[in-house]
Amino acid sequence: MQKESLKEKTAKGLFWGAINSGSTQLLNIIFGIFLARLLTPGDYGIVGMISIFTAIACALQDSGFSNALVNIKDIKDDDYNAVFWFNIIVSSLIYVILFFCAPLIAWYFHQDCLVELSRFVFLAFFISSFGIAQSAYLIRNMKNKEKAIIAMVSMIGSGLVGVVLAFLGFRYWSLAWQQVLFITITNIGRYHYSQWRPSWRINLRPIRGMFSFSYKILITTIVNTVSQNILSFIFGHLFKPQVVGNFTQANKWNNNASGFISGTIAQVAQPVLASIRDDGDREKRVFRKMLRFTAFLSFPAMFGLAMVGHEFIVTLISDRWADSVLWLQILCIGGAFAPIMGLYHNMSLSAGRSDIFMWCSIAQVVIQIIIVLTTHIWGIDVMVTSYTVFNVLWLIVWQHYAYKMIGVTMGEVCRDIAPSMIVAIVVMAVVYAVTLPLVNHNVVILLVRILLATALYAVVMKAAHVEMMDECLKFVRKKIKK
Repeated sequence: MQKESLKEKTAKGLFWGAINSGSTQLLNIIFGIFLARLLTPGDYGIVGMISIFTAIACALQDSGFSNALVNIKDIKDDDYNAVFWFNIIVSSLIYVILFFCAPLIAWYFHQDCLVELSRFVFLAFFISSFGIAQSAYLIRNMKNKEKAIIAMVSMIGSGLVGVVLAFLGFRYWSLAWQQVLFITITNIGRYHYSQWRPSWRINLRPIRGMFSFSYKILITTIVNTVSQNILSFIFGHLFKPQVVGNFTQANKWNNNASGFISGTIAQVAQPVLASIRDDGDREKRVFRKMLRFTAFLSFPAMFGLAMVGHEFIVTLISDRWADSVLWLQILCIGGAFAPIMGLYHNMSLSAGRSDIFMWCSIAQVVIQIIIVLTTHIWGIDVMVTSYTVFNVLWLIVWQHYAYKMIGVTMGEVCRDIAPSMIVAIVVMAVVYAVTLPLVNHNVVILLVRILLATALYAVVMKAAHVEMMDECLKFVRKKIKK
């Protein structure tokens, strides 16, 4: 009975996680298309240059305590309250530091406009500090339906403002306002749906109890942030804003697509795996099932985006972004494996092994930096390709630790992900070849390839009696009957 209850809870979490991630990414695509048509690669490049600072600041303000709140078995009101006030205190200090560092940031990137822009954009992470404890409450209680509503309202509100400002000629400021408004609206939604409220009784003692777990998350998050933004950071120093903008655009669409799968899985992975911690066989079975589901979604989505990359960019956001196509296609290959990497991350966190999470991430980013610095002399294409190949191969390291923690073997992992990967590759190759005669009709070929690839993938998976396909159809039919 308990197993069925967990299964139902996980299914509902995945359903609303998919709605949340799907709606967010769809709105991202819609508003992204409008903004890309109204703005230039240079505008995106200006904002992209400072993204690494905002991301690191967000990591510092949270300091891993939101993950710690999710992992605590018997949580108390004082735990939430301590994290709430800690986040506000730390984010206030960080904002002051970054405010006075703005001229140095502008000097590094050779862009004077970054002084005022960065000071405004950095307000986003300060505002977000007021909602981190509430966000942890929603995650811990798997309120994914509420999170989906918050995400949709935030995206629509901030997206509309961003588009209007871009139309009025505010250029990169429209992107800045979109970021600040998004987190502001998100926080309002978190307060609305969270049953927990902060109190003025400030007691930071619970922070000490979480520190041994959370500081490793903090270090890891900063390292991962550097990993995700290192190319834009180096591009911003070596190349013009237009180059940074084209890469930022490619990376954005790659992250939107892979983020849909990662977001769907992440909203249930850590809470579910943490709830069955130390139940060896069961934990392994649940992990493998999540792995199969992740591969089932990730490979067709990312390989499909790579296949239609040219038509997608040229048709939807104009040919002024054509230089970003190749980078998008390369990044999509790595993006297909990113959700699987994320599942490994959640597995280690649910097991309380934030130390493994930390050291694996540190080693990964150090090697990434070495690869980027040694390959950039051969051009951007070689650098992006080398970076992507390494990220895929790094899964081998995570698999080593997964075997130690829950006993899942490399052979089992390969059997879980191979069917979806192979079918996705074959389907995309067939669809690409069949639709080549339409190559001069971008709109037509984009629609035909998406529809044909989706249908063919579903038919092949159903005909092969792939477990994930059958379970997805069963769940959808059950939802329809309700």
